Amino acid sequence: MEGRPLNEQELILRAKNGDVAAFEMLVRSHQQIALRVAHLVVWDGSMAEDVTQDAFVKAFRGLPRFRDDAAFRPWLLRIVRNEALNQRRRKGRQERLSLRLAHDPVSGGAAPSPETTVIAGVERETVLAAVADLPAHYRDIVSLRYLLGLSEAETAAALGVPVGTVKSRTARALDRLESNLIELKEDRDD
Repeated sequence: MEGRPLNEQELILRAKNGDVAAFEMLVRSHQQIALRVAHLVVWDGSMAEDVTQDAFVKAFRGLPRFRDDAAFRPWLLRIVRNEALNQRRRKGRQERLSLRLAHDPVSGGAAPSPETTVIAGVERETVLAAVADLPAHYRDIVSLRYLLGLSEAETAAALGVPVGTVKSRTARALDRLESNLIELKEDRDD
């Protein structure tokens, strides 16, 4: 059927057969979330862009090994995450950079007041600082589940761990995050 958009499975099949244009369409549809995953691991915008580009190259080369019954997005995000971890190890960086999160639209389309904007910015910075203080395995869980909004199954696939591990690490990570937030609040109050 000519002119209809291809679904993801068709794009994957075509890309596996060497259709670069089909792979480019897959890249475009997953580029933003891949970039965000990389950024959450390396906490550096330009490094995240490099990591994402390298991960897409690895994904293209790995397409022949991609299982047809598997979900593409978790497979790709796992490649991105692994590439980002490798880059972080190579550089030996400890991330502490601020992450720009998309600002949630205000209901009704009204512009937020300056006070609301400042408070939201401070709160966002505080949460990100608390997340950055988490050990890497907890930071990854919190980032994928809550900053990117992945499901437990997608998070498990992206991290290469069982869903039960995601559940238990999430509980421990949230406890640790709460402690970090309390400490940061106490430090700011002093």
